Amino acid sequence: MKINSLLLIFVSFFFIACSQKNVQIADLEKYSQNPSSYIKNFKEIDLNQEKLAKEFVKNYFSPWDTEKISFTKKESMWGNYYASKEIYLENHNLASKEWFNKQIENSNFDDFNKVLQKAITSKNTNFRVFPTNNKMFYNPKKAGEGFPFDYNQNSRVKINTPVLISHYSKDRAWAFVESHYVLGWVRIDNLLLVDNEIEKKFKTDELYVITKEGFTIFGKNIVEDLKVGTFFPKKDNKYLLASSNGLKEVDIEKYKIKKLPLEFNSTNIEILSKEFIGELYGWGGLNNHRDCSSFTQDFFAPYGIYLKRNSRGQTELHKYIDLSKFSQEKKKEYIKENAIPFLTLIYLRGHIMLYIGLKDDEPIVMHNMWGVRTREFPFSQGRNIVGKTVITTLEPGLELNNVNKNKTILQKIQGIVLLNQKKD
Repeated sequence: MKINSLLLIFVSFFFIACSQKNVQIADLEKYSQNPSSYIKNFKEIDLNQEKLAKEFVKNYFSPWDTEKISFTKKESMWGNYYASKEIYLENHNLASKEWFNKQIENSNFDDFNKVLQKAITSKNTNFRVFPTNNKMFYNPKKAGEGFPFDYNQNSRVKINTPVLISHYSKDRAWAFVESHYVLGWVRIDNLLLVDNEIEKKFKTDELYVITKEGFTIFGKNIVEDLKVGTFFPKKDNKYLLASSNGLKEVDIEKYKIKKLPLEFNSTNIEILSKEFIGELYGWGGLNNHRDCSSFTQDFFAPYGIYLKRNSRGQTELHKYIDLSKFSQEKKKEYIKENAIPFLTLIYLRGHIMLYIGLKDDEPIVMHNMWGVRTREFPFSQGRNIVGKTVITTLEPGLELNNVNKNKTILQKIQGIVLLNQKKD
């Protein structure tokens, strides 16, 4: 009888765990996924946007205003750290010592900071940790690892982004470059080398920013998908686009592009928010999709509000309030009383969210999330995958039978960022 009881418990846990995989979380049904439903929470705040825009443009072109890569050689070689870890390649086989030695050798850091050539990304391009398109995963059998979490992906960077080339790989197929927010290895066919004439045409005090998501621009030898947060200089009535064989002048419909900064008001917030909702999750920009921090970065870029690329970095430039010692209830109350809708970020390690106000007295956030942490029988971790930009409470998936209540977003919140105030 005791054996039968244990067997019944085992079977029950097994089916509960299996039945909970990738069900739609309740927040997505209970709370409208239309950002317009929350725009009444918006509050008019003077941001001095002209000043912000000038700072933004300065940051954007900063790789061209420096004499060398802003990181040290040792800092730039941080990816070698992975050689001491168990790393799986895309075939789910462990990366060998020889594989890592090959990547490190090809990285050619003996030539660090020897080229110092200005360039522009001529395509939406991946910045890689090593000069290879090979994927790097931790154990793909573990929850939250494997696809899409490619640790060889630093970030995807949009077309028309100024960069500085440090040096080339030994095989000459890759360039180690720094943009205004990330550095890494880029295929050389994704770069336009910049001379004085190109720099004079492209570098400007005024930029125009794409405000319409996911349309394709066509031209001679040009086919590229444009996303919100892509920037263009303007010449007469045309926009300058970097291509592999020079600057091109292209037409873009007026409703898809606006002069920086776009006015930070309820109308623009409502329109722009709709461009992001439902976008599939893209770790480091893989597949030309956004992750949590590229969503927040691109959400604020059209208004001239400059954010760094990763979630931790986005807590560093503006007023950050530490909530890590607060109880869950106190965290929620503090957010309700102090967070500014559409102008506050909520940070936890490895994730960041946009606060958009209250609904039914619950703090509501918009964020691109991978999934909800769960417990799988008997003691392993799992994920109920969401995998897109959604609107939720601070405890999405709390209703799931196997949710890990010690790992909820609310429990893990570290602090909030008030974007209307600079860091003290």
